[in-house]
Amino acid sequence: MRRVLAVLTCTLGLAACSSGGGSTPPRAAGQRMASGHALLLQVRDAGQLGNELDVQPLRDPQVEDLRAAATAAEARSDWTGAQVALAKALELSPQDPELLQWQAEMALVAHDFARAQQLATQSWERGAKLGGLCRRNWTTIRFAAESRHDAAGAAQAQQRAAACAVAPPTRY
Repeated sequence: MRRVLAVLTCTLGLAACSSGGGSTPPRAAGQRMASGHALLLQVRDAGQLGNELDVQPLRDPQVEDLRAAATAAEARSDWTGAQVALAKALELSPQDPELLQWQAEMALVAHDFARAQQLATQSWERGAKLGGLCRRNWTTIRFAAESRHDAAGAAQAQQRAAACAVAPPTRY
């Protein structure tokens, strides 16, 4: 039931973000941190695109095979296998912001919040700073701040996530 409420809360928060309103408030200091998988689902939900500009780089075919292996491992809840595939992909493409964020999400699953924040920050610095990846970056950073009971940092990260939505140019 908690998981359903968490997903519903995140979904409602995303709807509010896309309509220009606020989103779900940061976790209060006394609340227990969700499971790693629940955090992963919330970060991925935050990255869902609406009607906005999204920048996608060209990808290396070798890296795509490793992405597919990581996706398959993740589907089996084989977090170690996913991390191994992602580490190999990062060896081939160390500046890829999507891979860095994915590694950050695997760190969230392991509740390694310091590493998750470090990787999400690196991803944001190398990424387009808008769209779904940007929201995933700042949602990960928010969870890291919440794990340290840093309400101000969590609130700031939530505001930054909301600012990631950029409308696409009008086409005539």
